This record gives sequence, C-alpha cells and structure tokens, in this order.
Amino acid sequence: MSDGHQRGKFITIEGLDGCGKSTQLGQLAETLRAGGIEVVLTREPGGTLIGEKLRAVLLDSRTLGLSPWAELALMFTARTQHLEELILPALEAGKFVLCDRFTDSSEAYQGGGRNLGSQPVLELHRILCHDLQPDLTILMDSEVSASVSRARQRNMDRAGAQGRQGDENRFEQESQAFFERVHSKFLEIARREPQRVFVVDARRPPEVVFPEILAEVQRRICNL
Repeated sequence: MSDGHQRGKFITIEGLDGCGKSTQLGQLAETLRAGGIEVVLTREPGGTLIGEKLRAVLLDSRTLGLSPWAELALMFTARTQHLEELILPALEAGKFVLCDRFTDSSEAYQGGGRNLGSQPVLELHRILCHDLQPDLTILMDSEVSASVSRARQRNMDRAGAQGRQGDENRFEQESQAFFERVHSKFLEIARREPQRVFVVDARRPPEVVFPEILAEVQRRICNL
C-alpha cells in the first residue's frame, strides 16, 4: 500500500443459526480492540444499507416462494455491495474485519441445502468478489436440531419484542434434511480448506469455546 500501512485481516465465522456465532464474534472483537486493533464488526446478508434491505427479503418468512437461484443471486448482490462499500476499504485501511457469515454460507445453504452445488457458488465468488478469501474462518460445529430450535425461538422472540410484521425465520421453516445438508457442506468445506477453516466444537459452553478461538487467532493472525 502506498502509505506504508499493512493490509488488515479478514476473519469470518460460520455455522448453523443458533450455534453461538454472534456471541463468539462479539467477544473476539472486544478482545482485539482491547489489544489496540481497529475492528469492523459486520454480518451477512447485510452490513450496508442496501445489504440490510436485501436481508429483509432473504430472511423474512413471507418470502418463502423465492426460488433457490434467485436466493443465491440476492445473496451475492448483498455480498458484492458489502465488499465494495465496507470490507475492502476497511482492509485497505489496515483494519480487522470480523464478519458473521461469508461465501461459505452460500456454499452451505444454497449449494448444499438447496442442492445447487458448490460450483456455481464458487464461480460467482470468483467473478463478483475478486475471489477474496478470509485469512481465517471459524466454523462453529453444532448439533443440528438444537441449533435450529434455538434460532427459531430467538427469531420469534426478537420479532415479538420489536413488534414487527416481519421476521427472520424463513430458513428456520426448512426441514431437518435441509439443515443436515447444510451442516455436511460446512464440514466438507473445512476438509477441503484446512489451512483456512478452523473447526471448533460449539456444543460446549461459550466460555469454553472462546479461549480455543482466541488461541487460534493468535496462532494464525496476531499476538495479543
């Protein structure tokens, strides 16, 4: 970079909804900031004004009729905007970007869950996302039925508390078989890219899981 600053680091967290991703990512952000690192904490779909509008379409249970291919296209529409508007500028400025979900989720949910296959997802990522790869991906490996149950309850509680007509429960309407395919695809990605993906057993309490995540971040990314 021309100003002499180093490029920032891009860390993503993946897994089924309800597995504790947001808790772990938030704690990691706090720890990095306490170590003097400038952190951008974001999520997908979302992260930008346009992305959040697309998130409302993608996750609302009233859009159950959305076709799998349209779903994939909208995910990448939100992701491309997210990259250009937020992620890439932050990395160029030397910041750490911590993102709740990235292209691995599209490969797992649309490629695996929707049976679209990995290839179209990876090709779209190459074309639209400059083939940007995270420096580290944390995969929260959890028990399928328990994670989905927690996600359903959380989303319904959130919708009720906010008094909204909409919700973020569209994916949670899917079958157990759908989520088993998603889970299997996540594990397939981890086997394919062990140099990038760190698998952590998320079936345990958060206070047990976090030190393992932090140790891996320190080992691969930075010393705190």
